[in-house]
Amino acid sequence: MHLAQFNIGRMIAPRGDARVAEFYDHLDEMNAVADAAPGFVWRMVDGEANDATSLRPYDRDPEMLVNLSVWESRQTLFDYVYRSGHMEYLRRRREWFLPLGEVFTALWWIPEGTIPELADAMRRLEHLREHGPTPYAFTFRQAFEPEEPQSVPVDTRSAL
Repeated sequence: MHLAQFNIGRMIAPRGDARVAEFYDHLDEMNAVADAAPGFVWRMVDGEANDATSLRPYDRDPEMLVNLSVWESRQTLFDYVYRSGHMEYLRRRREWFLPLGEVFTALWWIPEGTIPELADAMRRLEHLREHGPTPYAFTFRQAFEPEEPQSVPVDTRSAL
C-alpha cells in the first residue's frame, strides 16, 4: 500500500501580488525537493505545468490551492514534510496562507500503482472534518495502518 496525501491552503493574495511572489518564486524548488525525496511516488500537476497552482476545484474559493501526492509510507512523507528543505517553507506558511481554522490535510492508504482522484481527495478531507480520523481519512497525529487484504477460506474439496 502507498499513502495518499491531500492538503489545501488559502493564499493571502492572488498570484501576481507582491505578498505571495516569494512563494511562487520558490515553488519549483519546493517541488524539486519533493520529487527527489526518498519515498516520493507521484504528485498532481496541471497539464504542462510543474505544479497544481492553476487548479481551482473549490469554485467558491478562488484563492484555495490544492496539493495531492502519493508516498511509499507515512514515514517517508513525514520525513519530507518535517525533515527536509520543505520545512524551511513550512515554517513560513503564515506569510503566504491564511489560517483555515479546521483540518486542511487528509491522509489515506491506496493500492500501489494507483493514483488518487482529486474529487475523492476532496471527499476524504470533508469526511475527516465531519467525522474525525478514521481509516478512510486520517492525520499524522491520529494515523491508521493500512488494512490487510481480507482472504476468504475456500473449501478445496468442492473445487475438485
